[in-house]
Amino acid sequence: MNQSDHITRTAAIIGGGVIGGGWAARFLLNGWNVRVFDPDPQAGRKLGEVLDNARRALPSLYDTALPAEGRLSFHDTIPEAVSGATWVQESVPERLDLKRGIYRDVQAHCPPDAVIGSSTSGFRPSELQGHAARPGQIIVTHPFNPVYLLPLVEVVPSPATTPAITGKATEILTALGMKPLLVRREIDAHIADRLLESVWREGLWLVRDGIATTAEIDDAIRYGFGLRWAQMGLFETYRIAGGEAGMKHFIGQFGPALAWPWSRLTDVPELTDDLVDTIAAQSDAQSGHMTIRALERLRDDNLVGIMRALRKSGSGAGGVINAHETRLADPGPDTGPAPADLPVTARRQVPQGWADYNGHMNESHYLEAASLATDRFMGMIGADAAYVASGRSYFTVENHVRYLREVKAGEEITITTQVLRGEGGKMRLFHRLSGGDGGLSATVETMLLHVDLNKRTTAPPSGDVAARLAEYARAHARLPLPEGAGRGIGGPR
Repeated sequence: MNQSDHITRTAAIIGGGVIGGGWAARFLLNGWNVRVFDPDPQAGRKLGEVLDNARRALPSLYDTALPAEGRLSFHDTIPEAVSGATWVQESVPERLDLKRGIYRDVQAHCPPDAVIGSSTSGFRPSELQGHAARPGQIIVTHPFNPVYLLPLVEVVPSPATTPAITGKATEILTALGMKPLLVRREIDAHIADRLLESVWREGLWLVRDGIATTAEIDDAIRYGFGLRWAQMGLFETYRIAGGEAGMKHFIGQFGPALAWPWSRLTDVPELTDDLVDTIAAQSDAQSGHMTIRALERLRDDNLVGIMRALRKSGSGAGGVINAHETRLADPGPDTGPAPADLPVTARRQVPQGWADYNGHMNESHYLEAASLATDRFMGMIGADAAYVASGRSYFTVENHVRYLREVKAGEEITITTQVLRGEGGKMRLFHRLSGGDGGLSATVETMLLHVDLNKRTTAPPSGDVAARLAEYARAHARLPLPEGAGRGIGGPR
């Protein structure tokens, strides 16, 4: 499903807790209408707080705007919620009888081709499908918290799950900016939770035996292997540890240690009252000074920063975001006649990481936003990635930025671009940055020269690029010269 061809569809969320709320946010912020069924009288408030965090964080991953937000509604019954839904996501407590009862109600009222996904972290799909009217419609789609940010979702079919449902689920999840991991054979707790439980179990023993506190265990992860895992996972990390000889050498060197009694992965410590009290007290000492919502915002800001860094190399979650961004609707066409009006060359939310100690967007990021608009405009005239790969591009030689109004983190900015000059090897652009209320926040005037990348010298652009640029220049010459264009630093406002 291409985002530019997006037709609003409906997702029904059964259970609006932490995970269900995260699913609701993921669908809603990608343009889906979302219906929620949850008998908890506090469901609206709780989901609203999750959605507030999602609106603050998810758009910050991207350099272009997400689709217009869908419509959120709450319903008193399952039939109301699932009628006509394309996707039904069950996120209720881990009780098999409860889940099976919900599926009976869902299947009696949802379309037969709707995906019924379960957020279960442990049950196999064949267990969930027991007594179902249409077993092949039910599939495990197990996400990770926060669902609106972390891309991984384990897709686990059973032998009864139809290929059509598996394929539809994978397609929709990819269009939501997620990374579907198709589990080839159903197994208790799937893949990721089995790995997580191993670390969790060993952590419990380390606390139980007085070896480490909860804070020390978390430090061991976040300052060490956790950072490696974010980009390379487990096996690729160990491949590097094997040096030039690779994985075979690493296993030969460290494999024998697996027989040593280093861990207690097969044992489970008894969760006595004393052990639970110890863990709770250490956790309170570690993070009790922050509310859960504050911790969630800290987590989200850190995740956004890490994933935006991964975008530069395309590693891990960064590659998923890059792929999703290519599916998002473009702000304007790449081909066709030059518009008389100014093209929109960027529309995006200001990430939290762009704010400085004054609480507004740092001066350097105005230029970064404008540079993205320049890249977009280059694509509109044909100087795109393929053109650069052929050995030709435009280089910026001069910029002038005017800061006219504060822009806050989380605010949506829109950039329009006017061509002031476009002949020969020179391109002079004037970008206007407008805030969420439409008011002018900044202008960036930029001069670029066309370059032969093989010789690293100036050179004329190709005929097609030159003609397209000239077409924009002629159209924009009929517009008034922008206020501030050509002004030197410190001149009159």
